[in-house]
This record gives sequence, structure tokens and C-alpha cells, in this order.
Amino acid sequence: MAAGEHKQEAPSQVRCMVITISDTRKAAQDKSGKFIQERLEAQGHLVTDYRIIKDDYNRIQSLLHKAGTDATVDAVLLNGGTGMAKRDTTYEAVHAVLDKEMPGFGELFRYLSFVEDIGTSAILSRAAAGVFQDTAIFSMPGSSGAVKLALNRLILPELGHVIREIQKDL
Repeated sequence: MAAGEHKQEAPSQVRCMVITISDTRKAAQDKSGKFIQERLEAQGHLVTDYRIIKDDYNRIQSLLHKAGTDATVDAVLLNGGTGMAKRDTTYEAVHAVLDKEMPGFGELFRYLSFVEDIGTSAILSRAAAGVFQDTAIFSMPGSSGAVKLALNRLILPELGHVIREIQKDL
């Protein structure tokens, strides 16, 4: 079956959890988290949970485990905590729970960032995606430009298709 046929069979509505990782942001300043929610809903998806949490490895892992067993969550979209500083643990927390990695997400995100946005600083990005249990996980940097790029160019065009592939054997 071709990718186009897969997309035709893909769900048009995906249930999503949005998590902003930040040691300083509150809901009023969370432009990236709000953008993710607005774009998901504008595309017909449901945001079933939204949280802002501190960049804490154990807290991130706990939420991912919760999402992986929650029947109301098909996908988790995280933003923030992907940098190179010692306090940035999102990548490690996400990577440790993945059953399957989607390396193409990070590779394409870095390529598009390099070409369209930030040039060689793209090598610092630790955007990642994969599957935990039957849940898609997308982790992107927290800047509004990075979130817009990841959502508009990579996640939204494939979200239903990703969920179809994950859930087709259930």
C-alpha cells in the first residue's frame, strides 16, 4: 500500500497531550504551548491535556508513562528542554522511554532549521520523535520558530498517518 493510501485511511482527529517544559514559563507566557494547541485544534485534532512542567527527568518520564497508558491520548507533543545545558533533560527522558525511534523527524527538523532558519546552529537541536506503547511522542525545542517549523512542516502533515501506522495492528 502506498503512502497516499495510508494517509487516506489515517484518522482525521488525533487526541493529543501538549507539554511545555520550562523552569520559568507560566501559562500566560507560553506562546509555544498555545501555538501548538491552536494549530492542533485548527486542524481538527483534540487537545485532551495541557501542562507546563519544570525540566525534571523523572517528571517528564512520569507524564510520558501516564500518556502511554491513557486511552484519551494518541500523541504527546513536548516543547522545550532540548538544549545542551546541564538542566536540559527532555531529550534523555524521551529517548529512554521510546519503544521505537523515528529518526527522520529529528533529521528533517535539523535540515529544515539549517536551510530555512538558523543555519549551522541547527547542529545543537535535539528534536526527537518515536513511539511509546501505542502513543506517538514528538519532542521539539521550545522557541516559537522551532515549534512553528516542527508543527507546520513535519508533525501536522503526518500526524494522522503516524497514528494509523502505530495503531493499525491493535
